[in-house]
Amino acid sequence: MLRPVDPSDVPPPVAYRVPWHVSREDSAHPVVINQSSEAADFVRVFRGDRGGNETTQLWGQVLPAERMELCLCSADLDEVVVTLAWFRQSDGLEYVWRFVV
Repeated sequence: MLRPVDPSDVPPPVAYRVPWHVSREDSAHPVVINQSSEAADFVRVFRGDRGGNETTQLWGQVLPAERMELCLCSADLDEVVVTLAWFRQSDGLEYVWRFVV
């Protein structure tokens, strides 16, 4: 339902932009870069494919501009899904983001 905008209304918070960029120059070794100005805490990486190959890596804190390389050599690159989970210091919430190569 549409309604007129009241200038006295508090604007909604700005959406949180996913901090990750993935460089896929080598699909078996994608590089994940934290492009945010804030650190990501307790970062975990989960990957799995149809062949049942599942792994978990604990990266800990990933600082701004830090680059982390994934080794997907044993994965089926046509099927693998990589999931990143992390916490933000500013709100303490856990975030999850998935990508494919």
